[in-house]
This record gives sequence, C-alpha cells and structure tokens, in this order.
Amino acid sequence: MKRLLLNIILAASFFSVAAQGRVAAEKTRVLIILDCSHSMWERWQSDAKIKVTQQVLLKFLDSVANQSNIEVALRVFGHLNKNSYGTRLEVPFEPGNNYKIQSKVKTLVPNGACTAATALSSSLNDFPAATDSRNIILIITDGMDDCDGNICNVARQVQMSGVIVQTFILGIGNKQDFQHSLDCAGKFTYVPNEEQYTETLYNIFRMSEEEARVVVSVNDETDHLLEATLPLAFYDSQTGVVKYSTIYSIDGSYTPDTLTVDPLVTYDITLFTTPPTVLKHRQFKPGRVNRLDIVVEQGSLRLRTDGQRTNYQVPQYPVLVYRHGSNVLTGRQLMGESHDYLTGNYDIEVLSSPTLRLENVAVVSSSATDLTIPTPGVANISKPKVISSGAVFEMKEGVLTFVCDLDPNKINERILLMPGEYQLVVKPQSSIDYKNVRTMRFLIGSGKTTNIDLSK
Repeated sequence: MKRLLLNIILAASFFSVAAQGRVAAEKTRVLIILDCSHSMWERWQSDAKIKVTQQVLLKFLDSVANQSNIEVALRVFGHLNKNSYGTRLEVPFEPGNNYKIQSKVKTLVPNGACTAATALSSSLNDFPAATDSRNIILIITDGMDDCDGNICNVARQVQMSGVIVQTFILGIGNKQDFQHSLDCAGKFTYVPNEEQYTETLYNIFRMSEEEARVVVSVNDETDHLLEATLPLAFYDSQTGVVKYSTIYSIDGSYTPDTLTVDPLVTYDITLFTTPPTVLKHRQFKPGRVNRLDIVVEQGSLRLRTDGQRTNYQVPQYPVLVYRHGSNVLTGRQLMGESHDYLTGNYDIEVLSSPTLRLENVAVVSSSATDLTIPTPGVANISKPKVISSGAVFEMKEGVLTFVCDLDPNKINERILLMPGEYQLVVKPQSSIDYKNVRTMRFLIGSGKTTNIDLSK
C-alpha cells in the first residue's frame, strides 16, 4: 500500500503542475458513476473491490478539490437494497461539494444488482443546462455482464445528445469479467492493479483540463507541402457530428496551420479534396504539438470543345464527374474550367443535348488531363402553324433515345445538338390519327447548321 499512497501523492503533485501550464478552458464537469452492486464485495488486490475503490477515490478527490474549473458529481447504482435495480444521483454538481462526495463514498454499501445502462441513461439529467462546460462521464465497474439494458445503445444515445464530450469506463477486478468489449460504450480501460487505478484516474482528469495542438500538413506525393486552400473538418468518431471546421492553408513562408482540439475526442477527419480524403479514428495527446500529415495525390481535369468557329454561341455545359463504376457524384464543373481530383479513374457526363458520357478517364498525379469534345451543331426547325407537338430523338444502331420536346408555341425553333444522327417525330394539331404523325431523320455535324422545314 505504500506504493499506492506514493502514486496518489505523485498524482496530486503532477496535477498541480499540469493545472498551472494548461490552456485556459471552460468549466469541466465530471460525473462519476460508481458500481455498488453486490459483486463489489469480492476481494481484489489488498482488500474488497469496494474498499480499494473507496480508498483510491477519497485520496484522489483530495487532489482535485482545489481545482476551481472542475466540478465533480456522484451517481451510484446497485446500493439501494438487495432486490433493487435502481440508481440515484447521490451528490449533484455544485462548487465545493468535495466533502459531500467523500462522505457519501465512505458510507456506500454494495447491496443490489448491476444497472449500469439505467445509470448511464439517467446521467444526462445530472448535468446543469448551461452550455459553457465540457461534460465527462466516468464509470467505475467490476463487470457489466449482468446489467439490464443494452449499454452500447444507451451509450450511443447519450453521446448523440451532444451533452457529453466523452464517456470513460474503468474496469477493476478480474480481467475475465470483461470478456465482452465495452469500447462501444466509451473509452474502456482495464485496471490490473491498485497502482494503475490512481494513475488512470489522474490521466483522465489531466486530459479533461488540457487541449491538444495539431499541426496540419498536407503534402503531395513528392512529400512537398501542397500549396492549396482546402476546407478541413474534424468529426466525433462516435457520433459523426462535426466538432471543428477550418480552412487548410500555408502562409508565405510555407508554415502549416496549428489547430487546437479537445484531446478527449476521437476524430474522423475529412479534407475536402475531390473526392474527400478521410482519415479515421485519430486521437491527439494533450500538452504537446501533434502532427497530422495528410498525403494527397491529385491531378487536374479540364474539358473543352474542339474549337471550331461557329456563328452561334456554344454553351458552357455543366460537367458531372463520378468515380469509375459509381453512381455517387464526385465533382461538378463547367466546360473550360480546370479542377483538381484525386488520382484515379472517373466517368464523366457532359450535360449537353443529348448528354455525352465519357467512361474510365484517368487522372494522373501532378498532371493535367485535357479532354476535347465535338462542337455542337444546330438544328434549325421551321414548323407550320398546324404542328402542335413533336420530339427529337437521338438514333444509335437503330435505337431511339429521347432528347427533347419541341416547343408548340414556336414556329421557328433552334436546338443545339451534339454531332450525330437524329429522328424528328411531329403530330399535326388536333389530329388523333396515328397515320398523320410524321417522322424525319437528319444529321448534325460538328459546328454546322442543319435546316429542317416541316412545312414541305
């Protein structure tokens, strides 16, 4: 036990030093949820689990009592009576409540059954409604196999509420009592002995006090800093909710940005290249500068027409870009524009009339991919007043594909079409006889005008 007491003293000393050097932050509230089910009477290390826990908590609470920006509360489960599965907030959050918590911890008697899921579900109401605090839950338990409810589902609901920054779980006792992983419920740590019990508690409180600095460095395939301006987002891995968003950039001396983040959260990071570059499950240590190196291999893509001179204006068609073989839209640009994409193969749709599709186009690292498409031609359609409706179809290998309807309110209609073979289908006004429907084939050449007179 001398070693245990020494660790407690060291923890208190280190905590004081950390408090002096930490980054100023909002108030941190830590809710301790303590397992007081009957199994806590079982022997572990030097004494019963509950006795060891009481000793560790009492000494440790002394070490954090003078931290003005930390408030602690205590919820207990399994202590009400032998047949009870209840839980109760024994000491709520309030300044200077350390003596109340210690007094309650001293008198706890394990008596009932395990209800960790119920206790966790009830915990959201334990935190004040103020939004200026970082709320943390610390569960101390000797095993959850006999708990009612689904701790994983409950933990996700708690995390998704946005009230809790992080849930920590300390497992004490025999390792075989934790056969089922509790990572789904929070950051689980198995404590093998009394010495690490105190050390783990200290580490959690230390992290709750500090922030982590992250230097974001985006490099190309040659390991040079990427000279680009790109949005960057940090998401909570558990909830998928964005925690921080910024713009990656480098200054004139090629110095990357530094971002300050919460070290309690595990992040999924998205750099908004096209398509986005995603890094999963990244953690950052407090009290130091963490490097986040992202390697991006990309090239540029541009589409333009073949440059034939025309006596009409060629539209700047929208261009849709998809990963090859995928229907998920990756990028969007206009004809003539150059846009950067991650290296790989893409399928491209030019929203001309009809749509032009280019498949399996390769974008190569640090290279420009220039694609040329034909200049559209013009169908000049003259219609008699008796024509009420009609449609234009593209014809390929005997198969018709709808392109557009004719405008019944226009006698002369001008339609830009990509080069190819087409069929025109028209119906006279007020006619219901299929025999009166006319069809006409015509060709469109690149940059050419085709005159079609339906009055003849």
